[in-house]
Amino acid sequence: MASLNMLPSTRLQVQDAHHTFSDLRPEYNPFYRNVLRFSHPKQPSLTLVMASSHTHDTPSFHCSDLNHLTNGFPNGHHRNYLQQMSTVDKSSNIVWHECSIGKPERQQLLQQKGCVIWITGLSGSGKSTVACALSRSLHSRGKLTYVLDGDNVRHGLNKDLTFGPEDRAENIRRVGEVAKLFADAGVICIASLISPYRRDRDACRALLPKGDFIEVFMDVPLELCEARDPKGLYKLARAGKIKDFTGIDDPYEEPQNCEVQSLCHSMVL
Repeated sequence: MASLNMLPSTRLQVQDAHHTFSDLRPEYNPFYRNVLRFSHPKQPSLTLVMASSHTHDTPSFHCSDLNHLTNGFPNGHHRNYLQQMSTVDKSSNIVWHECSIGKPERQQLLQQKGCVIWITGLSGSGKSTVACALSRSLHSRGKLTYVLDGDNVRHGLNKDLTFGPEDRAENIRRVGEVAKLFADAGVICIASLISPYRRDRDACRALLPKGDFIEVFMDVPLELCEARDPKGLYKLARAGKIKDFTGIDDPYEEPQNCEVQSLCHSMVL
């Protein structure tokens, strides 16, 4: 495949029946050597993408419709490919690549439906205990599961996050995206996290198709969770040694429309 090599000083002038666009400047992307994007320094929204043809050793170029000046590839299927190029938050010039093996094929292979079981509740409410018991039960029935435990993910994936409100939201966002990937792989993903904010849990639910996100609320009174205190965290929070602790100096927003509500009012889970 030929690549597009142009000097940084290269300038492009494009003309159609109605307009002339001058001073378009190349933006080289090392990940797409056969694609060159031109932009106008004073009009960031004005862009033109050119691509080399697969069928020539010497680059031949195809431009998109000048009435739109957006993404375009040579030869039909290339045009469709580049038109899907998008910007998501801080990531730009990215394209979703579809694989011929998708979720239905993976589910058929595993003989199960991939989904996310999201267990939420106060510290000490029994989330991890229930998550592991559920995983063990499903495993004994030949079902493939994976548990995403709140403390475990902070040992690696989310070790750079604090327990402040913004980092807590990012913690849940990351876990939600990972859980979505597990579900897409056909795995039954069991996420066990305090996840105190309703909006963050709802955002994770929105990542999956309807019916693939099952929210389980461990409805255990704060007094009982504090009496259990298996990790000694409530004692530290009461002593002021832990800040932003859910239930003490940071709120927990109970689910309003969860699929499962587990009531427990005894010391033994």
